[in-house]
Amino acid sequence: MALDNVVDEILESANKEADQILRAGEKEKVAILQQAADAVSSKQKAQQKETEDAVKRLRQQELSSAELEEKRIVLNARKEMLDRTFEEVNSQLAEMSSVDKARLYGSILEQGRKVIKDPKIYCPTGEAKLLPVKNGEKVEEVKMGPGLILESKDGSVRIDYTFKTILEGIWEKELKNISDILFG
Repeated sequence: MALDNVVDEILESANKEADQILRAGEKEKVAILQQAADAVSSKQKAQQKETEDAVKRLRQQELSSAELEEKRIVLNARKEMLDRTFEEVNSQLAEMSSVDKARLYGSILEQGRKVIKDPKIYCPTGEAKLLPVKNGEKVEEVKMGPGLILESKDGSVRIDYTFKTILEGIWEKELKNISDILFG
């Protein structure tokens, strides 16, 4: 019987120790599972924040791209309107009455003679009769837009007073003011 008591005590002690080991293992398992859950939750939060940041960046990039595209469209429309306005003004100058052209040609010749004495004068075909020509000045009618081209006798100096060239100079100089008038 003494042997049975010893065996019972050993078994009881072993069962207690096994219960303690199982309880400790269970606590460790719960702790490990909690650590894993915390790590997964932390990674999910970090991933979610990263995703939200990426979405914000993409949204901002798309917004910036859309704003740039809008500005490009507006600028192209403004340029097109300015080009049309230039062409309309140039057409109106070309269709000017003979009386007005004769007056302008007189002013152009007066200014041009200050630069070139006794110039050779090039004018559009059919418009020589509109010019107040002085003795000795040669006039040549050529296929060109309205306006005049003055040239020195030796051909070394040539001044382009065609309406389109004059308009281009004024246009370039006054483009900002023209744009402000048209677009506010």
